[in-house]
Amino acid sequence: MKHRFFLATALLLIISCTGDKEPVMVENSGRAQGSTYQIKYITDKGRNYSEEIERIFREIDLSMSTYIPESEISALNKGGVWVEIDPMFQKVLQRSIEIAEETNGDFDPTVGPLVALWGFGFEKVRGDVGPDRIAKVKAKTGFRKIEQKDSKARIPEGFSIDFNAIAQGFTVDHIAEYLESQGIQSYMVEVGGEVRTKGKNAKGKIWTIGVDKPQSTIDREERFQFILELNNAALATSGNYRKFWVDEETGLKYSHTIDPHTGVPARNRLLSASLVAPETMDADAYATVCMVRGLEGCKELLGSKPDLEGYLVFTDEDGEWQTFISEGFQSYIVD
Repeated sequence: MKHRFFLATALLLIISCTGDKEPVMVENSGRAQGSTYQIKYITDKGRNYSEEIERIFREIDLSMSTYIPESEISALNKGGVWVEIDPMFQKVLQRSIEIAEETNGDFDPTVGPLVALWGFGFEKVRGDVGPDRIAKVKAKTGFRKIEQKDSKARIPEGFSIDFNAIAQGFTVDHIAEYLESQGIQSYMVEVGGEVRTKGKNAKGKIWTIGVDKPQSTIDREERFQFILELNNAALATSGNYRKFWVDEETGLKYSHTIDPHTGVPARNRLLSASLVAPETMDADAYATVCMVRGLEGCKELLGSKPDLEGYLVFTDEDGEWQTFISEGFQSYIVD
């Protein structure tokens, strides 16, 4: 009996020791989707998911990257034929159409030809952008022309779909959901500036996120517009202060956010919109809507959606920077 008790006690000690591993924070970083990513997560197994995360990036690129000729979106953009699309593509397309319907076309995934026309697409086309050419290209846009049937989609010839305003948000969500499926309950996933967090960091504190000031260059001394604690939420920022071009003849600055209704770059006093939402995909898309609508339109959007909070930077009539912070967003800010 004593011998059995000793064995049982020893076995219990072994189990206790192997089960009491200190939680480890793992960090993966690199380049993906034309930008950078930084992913941190805490695991008691010490498992590094870098290979799985890289695989997710590759799968999303092969699904939705217009820069890859063999991707599903490239096949769809040839126009006129039904293309089989994977579940990820189906989810992003469906949510894009829902937001497009909801915002009366302020968000439109078919705006790609206009983006290219103004020099922000893959081919860097720019030149004569007079009314006639704008009208001709705009005639090849419109989300209502997208057709879906089961797991297939089709668009007319000359149209193209571009998920740039929602795909990175989806990527963040997809990676976050993968980590959760592996039992990870504390993480920070950031891709191209879009962020989603859950739980707490290695110090047992809520994840702290800094958002750059809306300037064309980064000031390392006073870089951040604000710093916030992001607790089980997602953050996306859109702005027109780094991606633009200037017409050498007129001196006019053209932003990369295209107004789908007019076919020309959105011109308003809103410099940036940082939105917090339950999912990064939504925060990403609605931030683009804000840049199209401008300050007052964005305020109306925030007021109509209780799960959406915003920090807006804009210029007043004198060209001075001003901010609008929704009540819910204020509770996240620590500096």
